[in-house]
Amino acid sequence: MDAFAADFARSCGYAGDSLALLEAFEAIRRSGIAHARHDHVRRKAVIDELKPSEALFLAAIGPALSAQEAIEDAARLIACWRNIPRWRQERRLPDLIRAKQQRLVARYFRRHGHRLWAREAA
Repeated sequence: MDAFAADFARSCGYAGDSLALLEAFEAIRRSGIAHARHDHVRRKAVIDELKPSEALFLAAIGPALSAQEAIEDAARLIACWRNIPRWRQERRLPDLIRAKQQRLVARYFRRHGHRLWAREAA
């Protein structure tokens, strides 16, 4: 058992020293790390697909005309989604996922897009 497992268990509020529970906390920690890495790779793949040109990015953000406008649209949808009844939330879950991904993409290209596409124009 390594120190990370014990530290993670303690930070979760576990104060005992059962090896079985410490191993369970370690399994949870490793699963969380693997899940986070998988999600990072998936998000990076989306960004890498849009990097070649500004036209691809503008097509991906839909009717929004700029990254800032896309971020505002996504934030509005996310805020509205939080205020609707649970049964509607379940029906509109794909919209929420799409809005979160659009917000992520728009934030990235708002920060770095001008540098990427300046190289393309040169």
